[in-house]
Amino acid sequence: MRDQQHNGVSADLLAWYDTHAREMPWRVGPAARADGIRPDPYRVWLSEVMLQQTTVAAVRDYFHRFTARWPTVQALAAAPDEAVMGEWAGLGYYARARNLLKCARVVVQEHAGRFPDTYDGLIALPGIGPYTAAAIAAIAFDRAETVLDGNVERVMARLYDIHEPLPGVKPELKARAADLTPIERPGDHAQAVMDLGATICTPKSPACGICPLRDPCLARARGTAPDLPRKASKKEKPVRLGHVYLAQRSDGGWLMQRRPDRGLLGGMLGWPGSDWSEAPDPAPPFKAEWRELAGEVRHTFTHFHLILRIHCAELPKGPPPEGLHIVDKHAFRPSDLPTVMRKAYDLWRGQ
Repeated sequence: MRDQQHNGVSADLLAWYDTHAREMPWRVGPAARADGIRPDPYRVWLSEVMLQQTTVAAVRDYFHRFTARWPTVQALAAAPDEAVMGEWAGLGYYARARNLLKCARVVVQEHAGRFPDTYDGLIALPGIGPYTAAAIAAIAFDRAETVLDGNVERVMARLYDIHEPLPGVKPELKARAADLTPIERPGDHAQAVMDLGATICTPKSPACGICPLRDPCLARARGTAPDLPRKASKKEKPVRLGHVYLAQRSDGGWLMQRRPDRGLLGGMLGWPGSDWSEAPDPAPPFKAEWRELAGEVRHTFTHFHLILRIHCAELPKGPPPEGLHIVDKHAFRPSDLPTVMRKAYDLWRGQ
């Protein structure tokens, strides 16, 4: 495509977006933006972090709860870690929640509560990578940055009929998207491409007949759109095993353990247990009359499936074993646990 065609594609896309933009609780729509209403960088940042690895439908309720409880970056920065982790439970990838707090506190402490308005300034913040920095810069500050998510990759692969598989072809797809990014309204353009991928240029059965880019789309013309983008074959996820130990004292308190800051579920409160491996050591963390529960907990992480055996015991009052601490029954909230730990609690409660 020549420059004039690039401009035509962007203009057609923005015209479509002006009529068909999705309504989202964190978005300032095209009509409001035309009236001079600017997006709140805090809400844009929060939504982008939440949307990583999940869907708009899954995020809406979380976003409403977060912004009702912590309406500003200052409020979030001052929130207790456990409260934020509890609200995050179910979104997964708890490192994102930890970085969410780190980022909010850096913005408050080092930037007077204002998010940097450039890609370079944003990517220097904790937990903000290239995609998120580009998205915030474009959507919140109208910087002409190239935003590349799964929807944009799909649109570019089909528009240019690119058959090399992901993830290796990402640089080419980003270059194609950059060629289309306009100087004017780059934030609306970025959201328009994402909306197009989510509603028209969908993974299965794309609605090519009503697509605003149907004429320049090479994959539509060649009949290859349903096959794109191609993806390299995935390796099968391994299965790991583990044991967790639920111990409750006679006064209702629970013996719990905080996980190391680094690694899966880092910094989160959970049940003591074994390592997660092909042959975990089932040795209990301390002596007690342990009883293994019927059933098991199954949970899937990004890189492996986990199967846990659950053991429980009742203990008299007394100081906790080394490395553990007591959570009082009135302070214990299952909703504050990471999902896999809550599954273990649910299995115990059901027996």
